[in-house]
Amino acid sequence: MKKSFFALVLLLSIAALAFSAGQKESTGGDQSLAAVKEKGKLVLGLDDAFPPMGYRNDNNEIVGYDIDLAKETAKRLGIQLVTQPIDWNAKEQELNTGKIDCIWNGFTITEDRAKVMSFTKPYLRNSQVLVVKKDAPYSTLADLKGKTVGLQAGSSAADALDSAASFKSSLKNVVEFKDNLTAVMDLEIGGVDAVLMDLIVANDNIKRSGKDFRVLKESLAAENYGVGFRRNDLALRDAVQKTLEAMAADGTLATITTKWFGSDISVVGK
Repeated sequence: MKKSFFALVLLLSIAALAFSAGQKESTGGDQSLAAVKEKGKLVLGLDDAFPPMGYRNDNNEIVGYDIDLAKETAKRLGIQLVTQPIDWNAKEQELNTGKIDCIWNGFTITEDRAKVMSFTKPYLRNSQVLVVKKDAPYSTLADLKGKTVGLQAGSSAADALDSAASFKSSLKNVVEFKDNLTAVMDLEIGGVDAVLMDLIVANDNIKRSGKDFRVLKESLAAENYGVGFRRNDLALRDAVQKTLEAMAADGTLATITTKWFGSDISVVGK
């Protein structure tokens, strides 16, 4: 009788331990979405000098296409959006140390970045292009042989240039700047011969500034914009993805995109 009793106790103990372990496994997994909902805010890291995706307006407010998308996404998730300007060259560190929850700022999905973080599906198509002065004698990438090209440090422009080894080796020099606006200012005064940057940003800069710049028709690389998260924050990533898809389905995404670009160039659900 005692042996049967002790055997029963042992079986019950094992079952209890198994149940406890199962409970821990089910509740101790990816808490990324629960964490932002608990604190009531989504902290978005960005370069605040990157129009039209995210930048400061004349009232020093951070505005932009990505900001509008993120605000609507946060609203639908029942939380507040907080925009946090960061050093773009240290963006991965800012994300991994928990200072920000995501990078949403014309953030290009690259193979290297996808190895260390998770991304939503693309929401915009883009390409890396060269901006030159309107009267400059350049029509193709080959025309820039022996010239100086500027770009933003830590950007996908730098990655695209590294991938285009023959073009990069043909250049006299490559100058890195903190942001694209500074690079374009240097182009205006003749410090560099061209600036490598996002097509969407280049077109917006030329339109807003009214400067005598133009974009070479030959691009360096095609790319996609996505929202970046910590590698294991899949619950948060998936919630943002589902929200963007819902916004595409009900027309909100098209409305926001048309507001900033004149037409719906978004690619969610297409």
